[in-house]
Amino acid sequence: MKATTKQETLLEEVFGFESFRPGQREVIEKLLARKSALAVFPTGGGKSLCYQLPALMFEGMTIVVSPLIALMKDQIDVLSSRGIRAARLDSSLNADASRAVWRDLWRGHLKILYVAPERFASERFLQRLRQTRISLMVIDEAHCMSEWGHNFRPDYLKLARVAKTLRVPRVLALTATATPAVAKDIQSVFNIDASDCINTGFHRPNLVMRCVSCTAQERDRLLLNQLQSRPKGACIVYVTLQRTAESVASYLCSHDLPARAYHAGLEREERDEVQDEFMGSEDGIVVATIAFGMGIDKANIRYVYHYNMPKSIEHYMQETGRAGRNGELAYCDLLVCADDVSILENFAYGDTPSRESVATLLEELLGGEEEHTAVSVHALAGGHDMRPVVVRTLLTYLEMQDVLVSTGPFYDQYKFRPLRPSHQILADFDADRAGFLRKLLALSTRGKTWYTLDMGAAATALGEPRQRLVAAMNYLEERGDVILKVGELKHGFRRGDVPVELDALSSTLHERFERSEQRDVERIGDVVALSTMKDCTVRHILSYFGETLSGPCGHCDRCGGAAVAAPPARTTRRAKRADTELVHKLVKEGHQALATSRQLTRFLCGLTSPATTKARLTRDKRFGALSWLPFQAVLKLTESSFQVPA
Repeated sequence: MKATTKQETLLEEVFGFESFRPGQREVIEKLLARKSALAVFPTGGGKSLCYQLPALMFEGMTIVVSPLIALMKDQIDVLSSRGIRAARLDSSLNADASRAVWRDLWRGHLKILYVAPERFASERFLQRLRQTRISLMVIDEAHCMSEWGHNFRPDYLKLARVAKTLRVPRVLALTATATPAVAKDIQSVFNIDASDCINTGFHRPNLVMRCVSCTAQERDRLLLNQLQSRPKGACIVYVTLQRTAESVASYLCSHDLPARAYHAGLEREERDEVQDEFMGSEDGIVVATIAFGMGIDKANIRYVYHYNMPKSIEHYMQETGRAGRNGELAYCDLLVCADDVSILENFAYGDTPSRESVATLLEELLGGEEEHTAVSVHALAGGHDMRPVVVRTLLTYLEMQDVLVSTGPFYDQYKFRPLRPSHQILADFDADRAGFLRKLLALSTRGKTWYTLDMGAAATALGEPRQRLVAAMNYLEERGDVILKVGELKHGFRRGDVPVELDALSSTLHERFERSEQRDVERIGDVVALSTMKDCTVRHILSYFGETLSGPCGHCDRCGGAAVAAPPARTTRRAKRADTELVHKLVKEGHQALATSRQLTRFLCGLTSPATTKARLTRDKRFGALSWLPFQAVLKLTESSFQVPA
């Protein structure tokens, strides 16, 4: 077909495609018309092209916000092979690679830059973006900004403000798993008109879905039977825990199947080796936690098995969506075991902070008379025994309620290593600038290799705006005069104009966390319900996402006449006398990190926290001793023990 528009020419000549996939042209036309848009495409539906192609047509840079490092790596390799200047800034880059990206960003050489949402907490990064022409901001995994979503990330809530601050002319939000409520949230936050929301639907006719109820003892044999009875093909087996990945991979290998474990506990080199081996294999098997697969673009995955239940239908759709991207028939089996429910619920309960910890954190933030404050998320997490993500969520809630107003992130400490003698550096500047730099550098403290500069103290001593000092150090690095390192990230806030009553506010925030916890528990129940569906499984899943299927899909287990098993029943487990004695003993030992019933419950259920990690209690052989019990049952046990006189 002869190209008739610039976008069709780029599609053919740069990306090598003859035609657009469903929805792509519509999204691109919205962006070219200077509109913001929401694209809800299934996994593998071609979301990336929706920004990569128009990025080449815009003046300036496109910035892509994504939590998926694997996606960044893969897409940058592909873009670079097509002659497109693309880069990423993430934690996996070494110092030299990171400096090269900073130089390209400073010089305006980049067309597409990929970053994680947390990157916007860097004042250094924000300052460079303010001097960069940004034509488009892309929010990948946009469902993360909605509390109604299955993977809420507080940093996403701030992206709309970032886009406004940077005067970004258009935003593209991308997701594969947006329920109607989540889509509405995204549209509201980014001011996207309903007419600019392109949803291509969730139905994948080439995926054969099957839900099987089973006991924990039956799972290994069920999985093995399926793998041995079906034709060979690339396969992902999803599990919940790292130790399960190891044990299942070992079991499959003992039956002559080429299985490898993949999880976050492996060294980076081994993870990369497993991933690379799988990407190049026609029949490789990876037994993995959800750390695997995010952003992986492998078209010929033929099987996706859920050995353990996913946390939600959204996770199920996201993970099964990695199968059959080549359009060929693919099989997705979900093994529903009621014993998984307690483990999944424990993760949900474990993140909820206690009412007391919320109250003490608010007292630290708002109990004094100071109008301005600067806080470290890491320090707050350790001081109040909350996971850092919980602290960030709480701070975000306070911002959204205008109790706190962000004055911006900053680093307390800048370290630099000169690459030239100072007299040579200063000789390149006029008298005024050289004098300013001389005073600034003189305030640094010399170490063995690096000089340390307290930017707050330096700004006060020089009577200069902090931004001028940061800009000066950035410029010296850009010139090749110094190498910079930053540390001790702080977040600045001032009090909002909203009057605050601390007790009422702490109750409101704690209830908000409890509602989120309850939603997570309900999502687990939605997955269990799939095993007892009597009609079309696919039709039920699609209705969850607001999509109506006119009739049965014809390719799921129910449409194939599979019998509906009885609802899975949890194994009856009750605390024994020895368990009660263990709890009493831990209470009497008086560990500061286990000073409340909720802290002790998390410890016994095998859930880490800043306090137990710092106290090295996660190495205690009793850590996770009651993980086989539901969180609420253990909490009841610990509450009783704290009430018993010592």
